[in-house]
Amino acid sequence: MNRLQTTFKALLIALVLGAALLPSYAVTPDEILDDPVLEARARELSAELRCLVCQNQSIDDSDAELAKDLRVLVRQRLVAGDTDTQVIDYLVSRYGEFVLLKPRFAWHNAALWVVPPAALLLGIFALWLSVRRRNALAGEGTDARLSAEEEARLSLLIDQIDTQDTELDKDREYRS
Repeated sequence: MNRLQTTFKALLIALVLGAALLPSYAVTPDEILDDPVLEARARELSAELRCLVCQNQSIDDSDAELAKDLRVLVRQRLVAGDTDTQVIDYLVSRYGEFVLLKPRFAWHNAALWVVPPAALLLGIFALWLSVRRRNALAGEGTDARLSAEEEARLSLLIDQIDTQDTELDKDREYRS
């Protein structure tokens, strides 16, 4: 009985994890088009459009009412004969470019496309400069030697440490 319970628990866990890993679509059966080609185009377009309520989900993945309305609108436009570009342009004109999960490159959003690579290049340049400067400073110190005074002071410190180590060793021998 115990083995059966263990097997059942493992099967249940595998089933739950498997279901969690499968992509979930919020498209309900009443939204699905009869034409499989149009439905495939609708799914592709829905995957590129942002749910305005959820914001980081496509309308294909969102359960929000607005996402459902947008999915239906996409399908209506496709049935009416619009091309994919016309459907996207229609939705952008109606809701703004925020509806696109991947924004288009345009002058008004050029900073979104230019700033990240520029910041990366600037960081790489700053890192290169820092390493170069550090190597230059390290190169200057290689020729420096200790003065006679510094060598005498260093010898004195080393002798003091040796003396303390010897005393500690004697103390350890005494206690053991």
